[in-house]
Amino acid sequence: MQKRIAILGSTGSIGTQALEVIKTHPELFSIEVLTANNNVELLANQAKEYQPNVVVIGNKEKYDDLKSALSNESIKIYAGEQAIEQVAAMSTIDMVLTSMVGFSGLLPTIRAVEAGIPVALANKETLVVAGDLIMELAAKKQIPVIPVDSEHSAIFQCLQGEKGNIIEKIMLTASGGPFRGKSVDFLKKVTKCQALNHPNWKMGDKITIDSASLMNKGLEAIEARWLFNLQPDQIEIVVHPQSIIHSMVQFTDGSIKAQMGLPDMRLPIQYAMAFPRRIENNFPRFNFSDYPSLTFEKADVHVFKNLSLAYEAMRQGGNAPCVLNAANEVVVDAFLKGRTGFLQMSHIIEKTIEKSTFIDRPMFQDYLETDAEARRIAAEMIK
Repeated sequence: MQKRIAILGSTGSIGTQALEVIKTHPELFSIEVLTANNNVELLANQAKEYQPNVVVIGNKEKYDDLKSALSNESIKIYAGEQAIEQVAAMSTIDMVLTSMVGFSGLLPTIRAVEAGIPVALANKETLVVAGDLIMELAAKKQIPVIPVDSEHSAIFQCLQGEKGNIIEKIMLTASGGPFRGKSVDFLKKVTKCQALNHPNWKMGDKITIDSASLMNKGLEAIEARWLFNLQPDQIEIVVHPQSIIHSMVQFTDGSIKAQMGLPDMRLPIQYAMAFPRRIENNFPRFNFSDYPSLTFEKADVHVFKNLSLAYEAMRQGGNAPCVLNAANEVVVDAFLKGRTGFLQMSHIIEKTIEKSTFIDRPMFQDYLETDAEARRIAAEMIK
């Protein structure tokens, strides 16, 4: 039987690559829902090709444009953030792939989990903000949350067949981004174009900037803490410039398992959607002779302060990671618009954490209020 997929954020990097996988395996997957925030033209083209039951454009002002573009199609069309939340819980969906950017992915993910729908999670911010809430709800509903990020997918794959075996630590690998080995003085003059020039991965602008600042690794560490029920000291960041080993697990006996392959996001996307099956593909294969040397380094938390800020927030717990994420989204947007510098991003995030109201045991509403407060505080420092 075909697995009916809802892709939340279908016009982004993950969403478009997911559609490539689905197009290759029409006997296994069909599209039930497609959503986007602003990109009406691409969403309409995707809808015409894949014929979903429902499409949603997050920006209500774009509704008429989408409706006009799909006037000859028998596809239900909705608009607005609430509509995205509602379609994520449709009973005709077998899996929700959440690839929306940032905090916006939180509520749709919650709605899908509440409805008992398995989630393929490409939105790390969801677990950064409210990992305790999401994973507790998923356990209650007895549905899987399968990671799509290459690093977490690697850990997830390494843990298959290891039920009951104790994890000593995990090692999340990082390419080091475009500024690996650079000094603080160099980073003072970094431009947007330089920061968007990732050496190994093709990603959206936001995650590419996060990779350049190493905030991405900090967010991934927090996500891993909830996905795999770990403590901060069990999560190590290892810089691996070749991006061949996607992450590793070290067990209590000292043995290490690693998942390897060429850097290609279609593989973890396919693995998550087809789980527990592995299905064929024609992706390029890794050849050891092409990589005679795989190297590893420590991450420089003194130069890349975002990484240490993320660990501090993770250790502090409560709503601190939510503050971290909100402030980071604000400063990355400002950096992309030329309104703040590369190093200033870390400074603003740190000050936002200091000024925000700390809540030790936040409830859902607390997360919403924390996000709003942190964004306001960060934005005021940018003016």
